[in-house]
Amino acid sequence: MGSIVVDVMLKPEILDPQGQAVAGALPRLGLGGFTDVRQGKRFVLTVAGEVTDAHLTAAREAAETLLSNPVIEDVVSVHSLDAVDDTDGAEDANVEGDAQ
Repeated sequence: MGSIVVDVMLKPEILDPQGQAVAGALPRLGLGGFTDVRQGKRFVLTVAGEVTDAHLTAAREAAETLLSNPVIEDVVSVHSLDAVDDTDGAEDANVEGDAQ
């Protein structure tokens, strides 16, 4: 079984109260040094077998039409989980760009 990860974030111009609350709490917990926090959503879609280009195309379409609200959110990444090691931040190299 393969997995596809879709990351959705609020557009930069949209107020993010949850992110602001976390940003305010971090210094109180002794975790300083962060200048901003934005919250987002992550979806993991599982497919039978290996992830194919057709699966990724369908996941991008789902991300743009169902998993995100294009008025206030951007789809920032759609990628195969199998191709990414989440422990080292490599997922940032798979950013697909803003879905408009």
